[in-house]
Amino acid sequence: MLDDRVRAVLERLEREDADERERGLPPSERARQVAPTTGRFLFALVSPQTDCEVLELGGSRGYSTIWLAAGARSLGGRVLSVEQDPRNIEAWHANVEEAGLADWAELLEGDAKELLPDVQDVFDVVFVDAEKEDYEELFALARPKLEPGGLVVADNVLSHPDPLAFYAAARQADPTLESVTVPLDRGLELSVVLR
Repeated sequence: MLDDRVRAVLERLEREDADERERGLPPSERARQVAPTTGRFLFALVSPQTDCEVLELGGSRGYSTIWLAAGARSLGGRVLSVEQDPRNIEAWHANVEEAGLADWAELLEGDAKELLPDVQDVFDVVFVDAEKEDYEELFALARPKLEPGGLVVADNVLSHPDPLAFYAAARQADPTLESVTVPLDRGLELSVVLR
């Protein structure tokens, strides 16, 4: 649920993100968080699912994690987020704690490509918002952790057509998936596992 505590942290992070962009900070120094409408979209995907297990690849400072965890806690789910940037890890913990969502979100610290093979959980939703050149490998590592009906959401497929146009095309050509590009904000590729 989106209580006042959650909303306050989201609004603060949105102001911080706008300020960083206005000051012209390079992407490596910014939060690089999803747009607020994408956050609301993620919340809407997760919140109606009972015991929704979410894997987030690229937690940054926790903005999208907060949207996902607020949705997951509605019906007993949780979020496992992965982040490797030490500057973001500390902020992730502080922001998730401040939002009151620490019981519904856990952070794995390190490179997702190294950590994912050891993750034994099965997930209902995987959200990919990491380095764009890693999407294919991350998808390949996350795919076995999804059963039929599972959903992969990849951000930035329209704002970063190189290399993500290939990612979207590969998902849409895969007969084991039903995949569609949603032109929301920076572009989302939604891929449902059929078999």
